[in-house]
Amino acid sequence: MEGINLSSTETLETTHQPEENATHEHETHDHGHDHAHEHQHGPTLNPDLTREVEIEIPADDVSRSFRAIVKRFQKQARIPGFRAGKVPESLIRGRFAEGIRQEVVESILPQHFRAAIDQKGVKPVSQPQVTDLHLEDGQPLKFKAVFEVLPEFSVEGYQTISVPRPDTTLTDAEFNAELERARDAHSTMVPVTDERPLAHGDWAQISFKGDVKTEAVEGPEQPDAQPAAQPIGGQDVLVQIGGSNTLPAFNEALTGSKPGQELKFEVSYPEDFGERRLAGKTVAYDVEIKSIKTKVEPELNDDFAKQLGDYETIEDFKNRLREHLAQDKQRRLQAETKDKLVDALVAHFQFPVPESLVQNQIDVRLDRGLRALAAQGMRTDDMRKLDFARLREGQHPAAEAEVKASLILDKIADAEKVEVTDEDVERELQIISLQTREPLETLRARLTNEGSLSRIREQLRREKTGNLLYERLA
Repeated sequence: MEGINLSSTETLETTHQPEENATHEHETHDHGHDHAHEHQHGPTLNPDLTREVEIEIPADDVSRSFRAIVKRFQKQARIPGFRAGKVPESLIRGRFAEGIRQEVVESILPQHFRAAIDQKGVKPVSQPQVTDLHLEDGQPLKFKAVFEVLPEFSVEGYQTISVPRPDTTLTDAEFNAELERARDAHSTMVPVTDERPLAHGDWAQISFKGDVKTEAVEGPEQPDAQPAAQPIGGQDVLVQIGGSNTLPAFNEALTGSKPGQELKFEVSYPEDFGERRLAGKTVAYDVEIKSIKTKVEPELNDDFAKQLGDYETIEDFKNRLREHLAQDKQRRLQAETKDKLVDALVAHFQFPVPESLVQNQIDVRLDRGLRALAAQGMRTDDMRKLDFARLREGQHPAAEAEVKASLILDKIADAEKVEVTDEDVERELQIISLQTREPLETLRARLTNEGSLSRIREQLRREKTGNLLYERLA
């Protein structure tokens, strides 16, 4: 009976999760996708945080529970040949022995377990594992319960942990670069009608074919045939002469050429080239120049601003663009700095972490990953083929760091007396409602039934604590 549920005991209901300030993606464990993995991570516990209690329940309590449950079974049992409620007790005990034993255990274990841990002054953070259970009517019920507790540690000196505070001021260069990207996105390609050669800044419209050169291997060990390489080629491809993404060999070969010309040249790709099939290879190209084009960008005037949206003038667009970019940079750098600050706290304070919480966090991370794969179109059958044992192992270090970070932030929140008001929770529910498009009252009722409101409150408290630590940075 090791699977007995002792959830009615005072186990901690913390779900330690990472900071996600920018997205408000609170993990309420909403299983919107068809699970392709099981949340079975075994009974592994951190030995440094494992506690065991041995409990003995008096025989009188056991017999009293047996009698009450057998009587209820008698009332409910429907057995041919007997009137309802008149089935002999001996028959009930024989036919429903396992069900009766299970209900007896579930009816009396939780309260005695709670009394035992209260007496010892411990609070389980994991679901207790019941072992060595001995149950007979008329005899004392004996069992052991094994569970994890939160670590005892100090965050003394946390005020001295700091990271450089970033300069979140939007620079003119950053603003101008984004403004140019907006112009570039609305630019048009115009054919060059003049009979002239390709020059720096032009766009060459080309068709090409490439063959990867292979070195012949002499001697008897030479293979009979090399595997066929994936064909390299393209039709009507635009290449900018001197462009940041154009290889020097293409710039050199195309510059000075004219439409109608056919060129032959080789390109040696570096070992670290982004496209793996070309990295470290030499390719012989046949290129035909079809035409020359030039990019015409729109003028930065009021007409252009109106094309972009609800803007009256180009100055209106620039002001709103600058405001958006400034806010986005501030949010991004603050979030990155808070992550660095939490990482510094995690590295500074050393203590054991409950393995049960780590495994729960791995579940959260895998669920998040599976939802992302499902959103990208991955089928459930394909998800089931994933090596989840390997995935769980790979997620362990990050999950452990996230749990540790949450424990540290909780401890600092206690020291700083950080509080989350009902108004804070209500405001967060409104944000989640807008993001998920779930009616607010429906969302609140669902989260209440799932017991997720306490987790949201915990997460908000950690976010407040992270904000407080960030504001103290010099």
